[in-house]
Amino acid sequence: MENLVRLVVERDLLNMSQAELDALKPEEDDDLLLGSTRGALYKRSLQVVGNALVAIARMPAGRGSGDAGGARGGAPGVTGPFGSTTFEKRLVVFSPEPVRFGFSGHSGMAGAVHYQEVVPGPVNLGPLWELFSWTRPCSLREKRTTIGMGDRIGMATPGHIRAARRFDVSPVLAQQSIRELDFTGRSFSDVVADASFLVFQEAFTSGYGADGDHLKTIPDIDRALANGMPMITLDLTGVMRPQAADWGDAEITAAFNRLPADFRRRVEEEYAGRSFALESARIEIDEATARRCAVMYGPALSFSEEVDRHLARRTGGAYDLEISVDETTTPTLPSHHYFIARELEVRGVAVNSLAPRFVGDFQKGIDYIGDLDEFTRQFTVHAEIARAAGGYKVSVHSGSDKFSVYPVVGDRTRMRLHLKTSGTSWLESLRTIAQADSGTYRLIHQRAFDYFPAALKAYHITADVDAIAPLADRSDAQLPAYLDDAGCRQLLHISYGGLLRDPEVRERYFAALHAHESPHVANVRNHIVRHLELLGAPKSGA
Repeated sequence: MENLVRLVVERDLLNMSQAELDALKPEEDDDLLLGSTRGALYKRSLQVVGNALVAIARMPAGRGSGDAGGARGGAPGVTGPFGSTTFEKRLVVFSPEPVRFGFSGHSGMAGAVHYQEVVPGPVNLGPLWELFSWTRPCSLREKRTTIGMGDRIGMATPGHIRAARRFDVSPVLAQQSIRELDFTGRSFSDVVADASFLVFQEAFTSGYGADGDHLKTIPDIDRALANGMPMITLDLTGVMRPQAADWGDAEITAAFNRLPADFRRRVEEEYAGRSFALESARIEIDEATARRCAVMYGPALSFSEEVDRHLARRTGGAYDLEISVDETTTPTLPSHHYFIARELEVRGVAVNSLAPRFVGDFQKGIDYIGDLDEFTRQFTVHAEIARAAGGYKVSVHSGSDKFSVYPVVGDRTRMRLHLKTSGTSWLESLRTIAQADSGTYRLIHQRAFDYFPAALKAYHITADVDAIAPLADRSDAQLPAYLDDAGCRQLLHISYGGLLRDPEVRERYFAALHAHESPHVANVRNHIVRHLELLGAPKSGA
């Protein structure tokens, strides 16, 4: 800490105004650190609060200052987003007077400067949000284009922000499902804290979202809300009846007659035998289809209504509700999408975005598999339904790396869309390691085969991992090419849980990313920029 205090004194940072500190910040994404390997401050994080200076610092690990706050991943010797056996990050406060901002952390004095060293983490979120309200996730309901950028490791967010800054889009920087939390050993509070402190590091003041992804129960929704996540992706898999798609007419009729009378009456009067005009197509719903939709989706629609009212009560209306019907084995028919959308509108559910199951295959970490012409035809109708039934955003799940369909998605939705990405940023972290630390990459690659069989139980992919070129046949210079091989991408993509729980892999993985932070952030940024360019997202200020 003495090196940082010396830096603050020598550069006279405590006597600078915010405008003068802002002048130190780079316009581009290089030259981000002020200082040396013995201690440096992230230039973009420099903030004046009264007569104090607050910033994020990067310093060598194991300096003996103790656990300055008790946050996950920050204690000496524990590898994680803000600390490794090589480097660690801290929020630091410098002041001519004792620091009293409410943070939990080690305080001291060097010369005439008082300082506090704070481990980024859930315990210190309250003071951060109070001092810098823009570090707290917010509702993005009024934003036209939102991009989910799940950060499974708590280190990809700077790259996500640097990509988002270039376009007229709003990022959802904290996005995790229960499945991802279980696999990574994180919690909603960890995810939100990691994003919040990195938003501070990047001085991203434009507002960002936080998504409790693919939640199925109100208790899980409440967990996400309690930790500051204003977006809820409601996964209706558990309350839908997709099996009814294969039932005969007699079975459908019997199930339909067991539904509430007022719902049955509305289905018969407002959908059965009706035709609905869209911009370029018509939706035809005969009586059999109307009844089948009622049976398949009726309970799920009622649950959506219950969740919406619950969210309104808990948040005072500042929430983003996404309805997900994509976790099925068959595509969502346009007539079914129209029925769902109209029913949600009739019931007054404040739908911010809706995710149908699209034709073709949206597998993890690779491009779209399917007939692009047929996808274009059907997606056009889905986008028109969204505009006709409330104007919600069309949401594309497993949206990472679907480069061939992005131009269609952006054009047909007129950029009123939500795109979910997550695992692709994890893969960019592995690309960085393959480029910079061949020994660690080889360990990760080998161990991925051990964890792949268990991961297959949770993810749908069709990769032929036996066709991946043997590791022993590849030179160190050839290792990054594995991240361009579809089979290897899927192997590494879904095996993240086992890899991050493997003590040897975890320690070496985080140490490598901390040692090669700049190229890692650049790889993530460039990869997400490619997504946004192909979508046709307008550039910032355009």
